[in-house]
Amino acid sequence: MFDPSDTPRIFGTPPGVDFPQALVTGILDRVAPSNPDALARMEVFVNTSRMQARVRALFDGQPLFLPRIRLITDLARDPALHEVPLPVAPLRRRLELRQLIAALLEREPDLAPKAAAFDLADSLADLMDEMHSEGVHPRDLHSLDVGEMSEHWARSLKFISLVEHYFNHETLDVPDVETRQRMVVEATIAKWHTQPPEHPMLIAGSTGSRGATALLMDAAARLPQGAVILPGFDYDMPNQTWAELDNDFSAQDHPQYRFASFLKRVGLTPSDVPRWTQDEPPEPNRNRLVSLALRPAPVTDQWQVEGKAFQGIKAATQNLTLIETRTPRDEALAIAVVLRRSVEDGASVALITPDRNLTRQVAAALDRWRIVPDDSAGRPLALSAPGRLLRQSAQLLCEETTGETLLALLKHPLTHSTAGTRGNHLRWTRDLELDVLRGRYAPPNIDALTDWAARFPDEPARNVWASWVGQTFLNQMQAGEHSLTTLINQHVDLTERIARGCAPDGTGELWEQSAGQKALETVSDLAGNAEYGGKLSASAYRDLFASVLNAGVVRDPITPHPGVMFWGTLEARVQGADRVILAGLNDGTWPELPGPDPWLNRKMRLDAGLLLPERRIGLSAHDFQQAIATREVFLTRSTRDEDSETIPSRWLNRLCNLMGGMSEAGEQALKDMRSRGADWSKLAGQLDTPTVLVSPAPRPSPAPPVSARPTALSVTGVTKLIRDPYAVYADKVLHLRPLDPVRQTADARIRGTVLHRVFERFVAEAPPCADHEAETARLMNIAREVMEDHVPWPATRILWQARIGRVADWFVNEERVRRANADNLANEVWGEVTFDDIGFTLRAKADRIDQRHDGQLEIYDYKSGQPPTDKMQTHYDKQLLLEAVIAKLGGFRDISAALVASVAYIGLTPQETKPVPLSARDIDVVQDELLTLIQAYHRPKQGFTARRAVHKQRFDGDYDHLARFGEWDDSDEPVTIGVGQ
Repeated sequence: MFDPSDTPRIFGTPPGVDFPQALVTGILDRVAPSNPDALARMEVFVNTSRMQARVRALFDGQPLFLPRIRLITDLARDPALHEVPLPVAPLRRRLELRQLIAALLEREPDLAPKAAAFDLADSLADLMDEMHSEGVHPRDLHSLDVGEMSEHWARSLKFISLVEHYFNHETLDVPDVETRQRMVVEATIAKWHTQPPEHPMLIAGSTGSRGATALLMDAAARLPQGAVILPGFDYDMPNQTWAELDNDFSAQDHPQYRFASFLKRVGLTPSDVPRWTQDEPPEPNRNRLVSLALRPAPVTDQWQVEGKAFQGIKAATQNLTLIETRTPRDEALAIAVVLRRSVEDGASVALITPDRNLTRQVAAALDRWRIVPDDSAGRPLALSAPGRLLRQSAQLLCEETTGETLLALLKHPLTHSTAGTRGNHLRWTRDLELDVLRGRYAPPNIDALTDWAARFPDEPARNVWASWVGQTFLNQMQAGEHSLTTLINQHVDLTERIARGCAPDGTGELWEQSAGQKALETVSDLAGNAEYGGKLSASAYRDLFASVLNAGVVRDPITPHPGVMFWGTLEARVQGADRVILAGLNDGTWPELPGPDPWLNRKMRLDAGLLLPERRIGLSAHDFQQAIATREVFLTRSTRDEDSETIPSRWLNRLCNLMGGMSEAGEQALKDMRSRGADWSKLAGQLDTPTVLVSPAPRPSPAPPVSARPTALSVTGVTKLIRDPYAVYADKVLHLRPLDPVRQTADARIRGTVLHRVFERFVAEAPPCADHEAETARLMNIAREVMEDHVPWPATRILWQARIGRVADWFVNEERVRRANADNLANEVWGEVTFDDIGFTLRAKADRIDQRHDGQLEIYDYKSGQPPTDKMQTHYDKQLLLEAVIAKLGGFRDISAALVASVAYIGLTPQETKPVPLSARDIDVVQDELLTLIQAYHRPKQGFTARRAVHKQRFDGDYDHLARFGEWDDSDEPVTIGVGQ
């Protein structure tokens, strides 16, 4: 296949050339037709399974033998290398590291918090993998010049010293995966030195970014019939720039740095790298433009000369579109429109981005057209149905089950998923939610479930289900530390019981479908290595399990659209698409900014021979240079994320700056790119624009039949009828009630109820005594008891007790004054009065009624917030005035009719008791106004207007959404609806 050569055989293909197609073409051009078995003897190593599949597909259909197309990692399975021991499971190694680190932290707790053991184990395992791949031994780190970092380095060495024994290959019987890969590469190279293969041996598509791979490529290029084919080799970059890359470590973020380093390793120059085929890139002018834009920072002064002299800028950018949207959602919609148009045009299209959130948004947008993309990354296992159920059930081991947690688990699609049992389960879950879980202060318990099920004696199956709920979901918290084996067994057993439901055996649909099978594989892997995990708390186990799930990927067996592909950045070398969308082009996304390294700083990494952060950025840059060289390319980014303005990707920024500083042709080409992108953004914006404009809803004022209107209201209902009649209509006519929250919080309603209970008990239990301190202490003791019984939130109890403590002295003094002039008759007493002439009943629950020595009554209401002013009471908030009407007519239980002398709010914020004196005439006026109001709402044409006289409302009303508030405002005229019906 190749002529004898004294130098390594290194070939390249320019960016934009379809690399798999070029690889196949070059092989076929070099194989003599007279020797048909030459292909069968050939070995071709590629770096990704997708490239392997495409190369095989390109050979299919041809009347030829196929070469052996293998992955580089397949070398580890070569039976000729049986003397190299099999690798240890990566999970086992991480569990071992976690135990070593936990023991170190136990001895030296100042090094790091104990909860960080898992994160440190993962980070240390990654460092080990990198050191194995690059051939760096921990002893090499001891000689590093640490300078002023000696204290930090001493801490790091304590952790790194834990793993030194893993680098002793002579005594290590189970090497790491990366260690074994390097051992395999070294053994393969040693075998090649003694018995070099005579058949063609090609390594194609790899950049040699990892040390072990670079070793293999170097050796393969020196074989008698060996060669290396480099993807995306920049033939447009001048020799001067190549020389700069070779001598400048700061240029490691350049896309061609890997090639410069590899060529130096094998003793070649860029001019010694011929093309594998004579295939020309689809856009050679764009290749030159991008090559110039991505020059290393020290030589970007060449822009001033080469940029202005650049020819062919229009041809380079005519198929280049720049889409800049305001938000990531807008970006996803614009991308979806491009993909949809590509389907219509019959063109294959690939979306390339490292941003998985963006790809999920694009996939969701495509669903409106029932387009399922071919996503190479799959779906995170943790987000699949089995993954979510396993994560939620792990939480049960860590804390007491709340109503919210219980409902989330009961409504999970895999819960009680045994065939034929799901229907009743969902029905009973709904009933349990409405009857027991909503509005509940305390967490659910078995007694509450048992009492609820006992209300349905005719449904024994419901009782069995309630018993299953109590035994399965409640009281599962595991205190202390347990072995990982015990925890994983308990967790899996609990999850299977949840999925099985009330059935005697089985696991429901938990382990079915591709996601369930992957989850079972992951759980089995963890269980198989659990003996190396030591002892953990339940919360530590939950975190470990979540990290294991997050590493899993599910690929659903759904036939995707063959022409719509989602690729990772590495797959940009696969090519094979007519159009390419490079998305998420913001710094921090593409390229992803390197995370903090807890072990080595940049200089120490350089001195030790490890990868620098810039090298990873350079790999992303190479993927970008490969992808942007496709014939038709869309570049997309959002100018804002959820929090702030974004920064364009450094490569996009360089390209735009170069074009903007060129001649007028460059500036115009950039404007054209943005103009084409704006057209796509505009088209995407029309997706959510309704084709038929819908007028906003009017301000409603429904007028139901008189027979359907309320004939009884509480005094607070009358206030609501004055301020927001629509709320009365929704409540009393439509009989709609807002649901209590599942997670009850310490809101103003609960605070008011609790404060009422405190003062009711204080007033009712004993008359005030002369000892002020004793009375204050009694009030605080009552507050403490009431809080313990009715406030399940410790922090809230402290705050509310402190609030009562601030008003205790004032309230005790005020109470002594009130008791000197009147006797307490009743607290929290119900009353009602019926007006037969209009058929209406008024009801009330008075907080407190006292009787003066002259027989007249005083009515009080405790107010935790700001009491209404006198004018507000006169016109709107008539609660106490209406209670005076009921008292005057003898409507309160066990209290005879009497004149009400005054009504007052006892305000705690501010501390104020301001009575409103009343005469018999005043009460009669209030009664007449009430009757007039009720009679008005008994007229058929009188509507219940939404938000008629709302004063100050910091929160939405219970029925504002039903009234479509927001489509109208309080200044709009109400529209009467339903008159005469």
